Amino acid sequence: MITDRDKAARELIAFYHEAGVDAAIGDEPVDRLAEELTPALGAPEDNAAGATTTATARPRISPTVPPASRARVEPPQAPAAPEAAIMAAREAARSAASLEELRAILDRFEGCALRATATQLVFADGNPQARLMFVGEAPGRDEDIEGVPFVGRSGKLLDRMLGAIGLDRNSPYIANIVPWRPPGNRTPTPQETAICLPFTRRQIELVDPDVLVCLGNPSTQTLLSTNEGITKTRGRWFRFHTGTREIRAMPTFHPAFLLRNPISKRLAWRDFLAVKKALGATTS
Repeated sequence: MITDRDKAARELIAFYHEAGVDAAIGDEPVDRLAEELTPALGAPEDNAAGATTTATARPRISPTVPPASRARVEPPQAPAAPEAAIMAAREAARSAASLEELRAILDRFEGCALRATATQLVFADGNPQARLMFVGEAPGRDEDIEGVPFVGRSGKLLDRMLGAIGLDRNSPYIANIVPWRPPGNRTPTPQETAICLPFTRRQIELVDPDVLVCLGNPSTQTLLSTNEGITKTRGRWFRFHTGTREIRAMPTFHPAFLLRNPISKRLAWRDFLAVKKALGATTS
């Protein structure tokens, strides 16, 4: 029989999950609602002989919080103002001469508050010399755990889509606009995206692919500077300047969207066929 207490506990856990709290930080549960009982006011003090009168005093119960939890914790430093963080990101990204340097710089970058809530940096996967590059929005829970983009259900679907046009996971280069998981898989804020964008642009410059595929609306609007929705932009070719040359860019649906809307897979299939054709044209 499920009691009201059990029901309330389940609802609280569900709320935590929706809010992005999906990892434990301690081995034992802590009841932070337990009251710490203190001696009653006016309780007699020790007598002259050193004996303690306990008849009118309430016993003191030690707090349930472990000693380590009672230690004073310094509050985290506030992140820099968005404008300053964006300028710092531009300067830092510009200084990277290779993808290895860019990753190391990004791993030390503290201008984006998402790094404080994410498990780790999710930089990229695939072939750094690839002619085809995919850019999504942000890592999810599975990506945050493994440190690799597109490894969850969306990643498995992307792998199948690549296989359908004769490519495998090691053929393209895969990255995201935002390299840290937002809490609860929420959409990154415009400020978070703007702060991370210089690193993504530099990443594309260093890979220098022949074809860029923007997966989903956030990636498309951010990289291709358009306000149109993905249903209008998908399947169309855009021009993207890598820093040294212009390349062809194709928006298409994000695999996560296709999992929720399977009927749109036929449209994504057309887009992937167009990408395959464009890759063949660049070698002829």
